[in-house]
Amino acid sequence: MTTSTLRRVESLQPSQPSQDGDGVKIKRIHDFGGGLDPFLMLDELGSERPDDYIGGFPPHPHRGIQTLTYVIHGGLTHEDHLSHSSTISAGDAQWMHTGRGIIHSEMPLTDSQGLHAFQLWLNLAASEKMSAAKYRDVRGSEMPRLTGEGAELVALGGHWTRDDEETIEGPLDALAGSGGVAHVNLSPGGELVLRSDAPTLLVYVFEGELAVGDSLVPASHLAQLTAGDHLALASALGSQALLLAGIPHREPVAHYGPFVMNSHAELEQALRDYREGTLTG
Repeated sequence: MTTSTLRRVESLQPSQPSQDGDGVKIKRIHDFGGGLDPFLMLDELGSERPDDYIGGFPPHPHRGIQTLTYVIHGGLTHEDHLSHSSTISAGDAQWMHTGRGIIHSEMPLTDSQGLHAFQLWLNLAASEKMSAAKYRDVRGSEMPRLTGEGAELVALGGHWTRDDEETIEGPLDALAGSGGVAHVNLSPGGELVLRSDAPTLLVYVFEGELAVGDSLVPASHLAQLTAGDHLALASALGSQALLLAGIPHREPVAHYGPFVMNSHAELEQALRDYREGTLTG
């Protein structure tokens, strides 16, 4: 007889108010010490006041990471040095593999509910940090869905399996650390049981209160889960959350601003390359 182990909340981390770009107000969770490996940072952008975000993110560089931007309301227009230009709106996502270097901008658009979006940073393995940059956007209509009792899971990337073994795979199939990202929406009284033995499994609640195993996770908190193979989610009054799954790299992390490498010397080289105009060469 096969036994299952329910994954429980091991630690809770609240998001912190911050700002980035041209004064964009955000809620941020980050750990550049490897505690969320392979994930590095999650920013939540959300406001009905245009002054809180309208300045957007003018052109800036990156090296050594992937970014995943997902829009709940409003939209963002992306441009980069590789001549990619596209706009994503509610339900869409865009993914950048920055590799050895990319210079890009993201400028916000609004709808009747303002702007609400997320940007996730994933760490690249050392072997990929100097690879060629890539970009991709994905429309919400391309993302498969799993349903439960008053629950829906939208798969952006990775494999997601319901307790009855129905499995879907998100279209973003090259996320660092074999990453998986999903958006879960539970109606009042909703429940969803998933199978997941990913070494790293995180739940970020951004609306309502979510029961994760036997713990209640409030909005604007990231829950890091214990080892196991099953994840039980439920909400009495309704809730929304992001699920993040991945395999740690277990490599040194050196971070400075938009650059994430494995050593201080590599960071210094990235800064020199940016100053000399060779970051993306």
